[in-house]
Amino acid sequence: MQKNKRMAEKEMTFLEHLDELRKHLMRSVILVVVFMFLAFGFTEWIFEELIFGPAKADFWTYRKMCELGKWLGTEGLCVGINLELVNFAITGQFMTHLTSSIIIGLVAAFPYIVWEIWRFVKPALYDKEIKAAKGIIFYIVILFSIGLFFGYFIITPISINFLATYKISPRVNPNFQFDLHSYVSMVSWLTLISALMFQLPIVAYFLAKADVLTAKFMKSYRRHSIVAILIAAAIITPSADIFSQLIVALPLYLLYELSIFIVAYTQNKAKKIAEAEAKNVEIVPVVIKEPPRLDQM
Repeated sequence: MQKNKRMAEKEMTFLEHLDELRKHLMRSVILVVVFMFLAFGFTEWIFEELIFGPAKADFWTYRKMCELGKWLGTEGLCVGINLELVNFAITGQFMTHLTSSIIIGLVAAFPYIVWEIWRFVKPALYDKEIKAAKGIIFYIVILFSIGLFFGYFIITPISINFLATYKISPRVNPNFQFDLHSYVSMVSWLTLISALMFQLPIVAYFLAKADVLTAKFMKSYRRHSIVAILIAAAIITPSADIFSQLIVALPLYLLYELSIFIVAYTQNKAKKIAEAEAKNVEIVPVVIKEPPRLDQM
């Protein structure tokens, strides 16, 4: 097994590795800052249309869920409330603005950050490992984007509607006034967690390449995963309606099945490569010389 040409040409010292890492990080930080300032420039649109979107009863997700509910003949999917956000800290609005801009900068620069990480790691990999990871940046970015949209348009509005209307007792009157920082933090974390959760197939692929995870293991725990997914869907959905739970549970289950397929494919490919290499190994015959006879001495 040979290392790639760049690594073969130059072996870097520890300090040189740190300096190289610093350059990659600096370029990533600069782009994050650029997107952060752009977010500052579009404050009204970002907050009114993007961040405060799930807090409005006419949000896209609520409208489509209601249309789906009417088509299915159930009113359980017609949800959505108007939340009134209040600020309790004197620095609350500024810190929320700053934090939101940083998060938007990180999300917008995510593809470039992944590319910079790959550029730093690539010289230390073998040619075979680089070939196996071909196209990995594309798949990471695609899955991250899908998870981001799923978290923002599905997980976040359903969770907000459920938590805002949840009551522990009839004695507690519903008050749809909520803290600004609490709301923005919830939207940010739910969206980002969903985006990271959609990296499961990528994680499964690398664990399979390292012989840590097998398709047999994942299949044996399929029932456990289904129960866990259904419990999670039941917690964040606004009602006991089966259709609203399936909206959340089905994509998560498909993600688990996709991971099983990727692990199985990776194992089968590795097995075929190992068998092909075994066939190409030449068997060198070992010749054992007989000791000289006494009459020849």
